[in-house]
Amino acid sequence: MTTSAFTRKEYAARRARLMRLIGSDGIAIVPAAREVVRSRDTHYRFRQDSDFAYLTGFPEPDAIAVLAPGRKVGARKAEYLLFVRRRDAEREIWDGRRAGPVGAVRDYGADEAYPIEDFEAHLPALLGGRKTLHYTLGEHAAYDARIAACVREIREVSRRGAAAPTDIVALETTLHEMRLHKSAAELEVMASACAISAEAHCIAMRTARPGLYEWQVGAELHHHFARHDMEPGYGSIIGGGENACILHYTENNALLRDGDLLLIDAGGELRGYTADITRTFPVNGRFSAAQQAVYEVVLEANRQAIRTLRVGTPSSRPHEVATRVLTEGMVELGLLKGKPAELIREGRHRQFFMHGTGHWLGMDVHDVGRYKIDGKPRPFAPGMVMTVEPGLYIAPGTKGVPEKFWGIGVRIEDDVVVTADGPRVLTDAAPKTVRDIERMMKRA
Repeated sequence: MTTSAFTRKEYAARRARLMRLIGSDGIAIVPAAREVVRSRDTHYRFRQDSDFAYLTGFPEPDAIAVLAPGRKVGARKAEYLLFVRRRDAEREIWDGRRAGPVGAVRDYGADEAYPIEDFEAHLPALLGGRKTLHYTLGEHAAYDARIAACVREIREVSRRGAAAPTDIVALETTLHEMRLHKSAAELEVMASACAISAEAHCIAMRTARPGLYEWQVGAELHHHFARHDMEPGYGSIIGGGENACILHYTENNALLRDGDLLLIDAGGELRGYTADITRTFPVNGRFSAAQQAVYEVVLEANRQAIRTLRVGTPSSRPHEVATRVLTEGMVELGLLKGKPAELIREGRHRQFFMHGTGHWLGMDVHDVGRYKIDGKPRPFAPGMVMTVEPGLYIAPGTKGVPEKFWGIGVRIEDDVVVTADGPRVLTDAAPKTVRDIERMMKRA
């Protein structure tokens, strides 16, 4: 009954690498996600915790993975343990099949597996003699107290047996650095997620027209996700007209008007990995002169920023380049007055460009991994995936700005892999030049 995205060999390699990093005196505890009530006795659609999924591929809630490097039972390796829900014929009639401990070993590669109710009983023996516990406190409150209590109990009796861990280290210090660097198999899934999401944006362009509502365009886009066994990787933003100037607009219920732009920020999640694409286009299929002028500035910032995603380049460079290009464009458009370098130094560009230019992308839309190492921007390395998403947002009624620009919001976002040969854009299939967008919409 496996629904894993990758082979058992891939998951095993990830666990082996993490165990090498934490060492023979360490132990890692990784809880799964829990079901969340939506209303009364119904739940939100379950989505597995990303760290747990990355290491196990196990798709069920209420489970715990334990990695104990070097642990053996007799001569048998027993480093990877899963604690899972028991098989329950009655509950499986209502809620679906469960792997149970037997399936956890057979289908998901665990060396040992036990019912989740037995976790606390096994915990003292697992922790005893280990120096460092790798576990992220505060993320899974249901287990924090139990694990802390067990550590205290072992310390109290340590004179008569194995010592308790003396250090508790946040798991992300090792695991999240692993997740930042995507394997070939991960990049293949991400490329598929991006390709399907780009098709969905094309469908949205062909669907949009004056008189529709934002949610109607969104329905076509989400339908394409569903047809490919995907769901939205985050709350889709479908903002027409001045709604595009609200960065996290999610109401998606306004009428689309002739002469407005439509900004769509949406990406589908495929087998645990999400795309993140933004395109902005005219509802009626033709950019006005003012809309095109703003759009071309953002597009140039997008293009120049993408070129900086090269091995060894500081990860701060895309934002620096995009900010410069956008600020120079704002001066040319008459949105700002002054020298671009001084405007940037004074932060005045933030009136119209108030967010970063990109973020890591992977299992989470704002994926894990530090942006700075020892206080300095980390250099790009092969296998990193970053979004590039410059934008300009000109709120209606902005003083000192020509009225023709009021209510124009433009963002252009692509997903880019850093490779030894330069940046590889995964989202190129979604049109982003004025000419290509107008051609796409003319075919509707």
